[in-house]
Amino acid sequence: MKELAGRLTALDPDAGAAVQVISYFDHLAEARAGLETLVRGAAVLAGCPARLVDGGRRVRVRVEPDGTRKDVDGVPDSAWPSAALEPGGVPALWLERPEGEPSVVDAVILERAAGAVRLVLDRTRGRAPASLADDPALVETLLDATVPQDARLHAARLLGVDPTDPAVRVRALAPSDGRPRLLTAGAELPLGRVGVGPAVPVLDLPRSWAEAHTALRFTADGTAQDPGPRVIYADELGGIALLAGLIAPGDDPPADVHAIEAAAAALPWLLATLNAVAATASQRGAAAEINVHHSTLQDRLTQAEHLLGWPVRTPQGRLRLQLALTMRHLARP
Repeated sequence: MKELAGRLTALDPDAGAAVQVISYFDHLAEARAGLETLVRGAAVLAGCPARLVDGGRRVRVRVEPDGTRKDVDGVPDSAWPSAALEPGGVPALWLERPEGEPSVVDAVILERAAGAVRLVLDRTRGRAPASLADDPALVETLLDATVPQDARLHAARLLGVDPTDPAVRVRALAPSDGRPRLLTAGAELPLGRVGVGPAVPVLDLPRSWAEAHTALRFTADGTAQDPGPRVIYADELGGIALLAGLIAPGDDPPADVHAIEAAAAALPWLLATLNAVAATASQRGAAAEINVHHSTLQDRLTQAEHLLGWPVRTPQGRLRLQLALTMRHLARP
């Protein structure tokens, strides 16, 4: 490559310089250089400040032509030569050269640097999230108790959460898709089954995440075959959360759970009916929940009690039913 660049320089200085630029950024990409190194390379090669701004990922890096990093606020000038990180995307990398048209070398610097930056961002941050609180790399950093405190504080600031404000409380979310999220003021819960951790100060989020993950195990799909709430708040479980430590996912469940599964196989309406009885304050409320007449509910409960082997209309039997339905969720793989 050096020999080719030398020959091209003798014929066309711009062509030779372009080949050297390509070789330089290819080398940085192979060495897995970071964002600041790539922006510094662009600034030094171009002989003017280079600026990287990716609003979606909250990335902002600016380097002077002498290699010194010097971030500044403000919107980049649209007259500066620039390049997008994605085809058809908005400009994200600029060379602060306001005068005249960009040279051939400037264009090559921008193209090669932008490509290398895109690889780094895809590798370390993933694609730009729809919202900042969905940035998986930052969220996981904030929820990991083994990460140094300074790194977690930095992640919080990048996520737009002020870790120094004693009034700020954040909840960790454990959706059924396995991707952790944060619930801040004004944010919405994701769809599907979700365990919600307690609202805690920023540095206590690993604990909120652990409790959210436990709460997820108590959730249901909300269907006829898996009735129950799709969202569970950990701080509303109380002592019931202790059951999660007794039944591991995928374990052989207790006998009462087997009894419910066997009865549900014989009576398609059974799970929804039992869930209504367990979750409402009265049998009339349970009948209204599943939209049947009170007498129909009584007939169903008589059949259910016969198959289960215990009453569900007494206080003790209702508690047993509630525990059995809960353990059914906890034993789910």
